[in-house]
This record gives sequence, structure tokens and C-alpha cells, in this order.
Amino acid sequence: MDGAEALLESLKREGVDTLFGISGGAILPIYDALGKQDDIWSILTRHEQGAGHMAEGYARATGRVGCCIGTSGPGATNLVTAITDAYMDSTPTVFLSGQVHSANIGKDAFQECDTFGITMPIVKHSYLVKKSADIPRIVKEAFYIARTGRPGPVLIDLPKDVTEGLLPEEYSYPDSVTLRGYQPFAPAATEQIDAAVKLIAEAKQPVFYVGNGINAVDAADELLLL
Repeated sequence: MDGAEALLESLKREGVDTLFGISGGAILPIYDALGKQDDIWSILTRHEQGAGHMAEGYARATGRVGCCIGTSGPGATNLVTAITDAYMDSTPTVFLSGQVHSANIGKDAFQECDTFGITMPIVKHSYLVKKSADIPRIVKEAFYIARTGRPGPVLIDLPKDVTEGLLPEEYSYPDSVTLRGYQPFAPAATEQIDAAVKLIAEAKQPVFYVGNGINAVDAADELLLL
């Protein structure tokens, strides 16, 4: 199994059934693999920015992580507006970007840019994949980060040699995620919650001003009970 096939298999394991994007030289291995399977529907867009917004819309409509792809250089930078929007609106999304061969990174290669650095301020996390064998773990972590805590975008930058390269061992997808620096499930602030409940109970005409976080944690029914 090569890196592109491992990527698609990992996306399937995360429930991805639709991938928005435009093909390009750096991601041809991924599109070649897409054409050999039927589980993920590839939607060709006119522009990468549109692909990113479609992934956002998919996430908001389904409650699942939206996923899109763009090629290296201009394809990746065209995703930036959608990535920023997903970050500001807390939309769970995973953005895949192509990258030049690993040996050419930092050498002003054709359609090369520092996608990892460009997106750092506007994502929950950015990955630059260095080995084909790392793809399953990185996809598992990316989707976990995107959907937990305050949801948001995660970027996975994929050099062409990584998606072309063969996995050294049989494909295996992780069962769980352990990230020492990311602990999204903080203990509940029980004292503050109790105080809020008391205020609500004593209010004669309470008004609730809530954001999309209610939908993100599927708590609309609980809100209506109040």
C-alpha cells in the first residue's frame, strides 16, 4: 500500500464519504487512488476556496468533520480564506494540501510554499508529513483535534514523495489518540454551573444568548429543557 492509498483508507476510517477539491501535480497520487475506489465521493470544484467553504458547509450540515484538498503552492494558499473562516467559526474541518518532494522543500521549487508556516495562526494544528508510515497516525490525530474541544480546522501537508512512497509495514489504523500537549476535556466548573442554574431558576423572564457551541456538543434539547 502506498501513502495515497493509506490516506484514503484512513479518511474512510474517520467516516469521510465526500472530498471537495481540485487536482494538481503534487496530489496526483491521491487522485489516482481516488479513481480506484468507490467509498469516497470526489467533488471537483472551480476553485480551492470554494472547496474549503463546501467542506465547512458539509460539517455544519452533517455534524461531521468536513474534508477538502488542494495542490501545492497556489492551491494551498487558495484554501487560506476557508481555513480562517473555519477557525473563526469553530467548524470541524481537515484540510489536505499537496507539497513538493521532501528533498525540494525550502529550495524555491516549482509551486512550493511554506504551507505549514502560513497556516499556523489559523488552525488548531498543522502537520507536515515526513514519512508514509506516519499517515494513519496523523489522520487519526487530525480528526480528533478537529472535532474535540472547541472544534476547528487542522491542516495536513503532504509531500508528493510521501503519498507515492510505500508503507514499510502492513497498514494499521490507531484505535486511540494520546497527545500530551492537547487535553480538550477539562473538569467541569461546577461552582460556576451551580451559580448559573441558581440565576436561571430565580429569573422571571430569562433570556439565553447562545452560540453555535450548543450545536457543536449536540445540546439543543437540553437547552430547550431550561
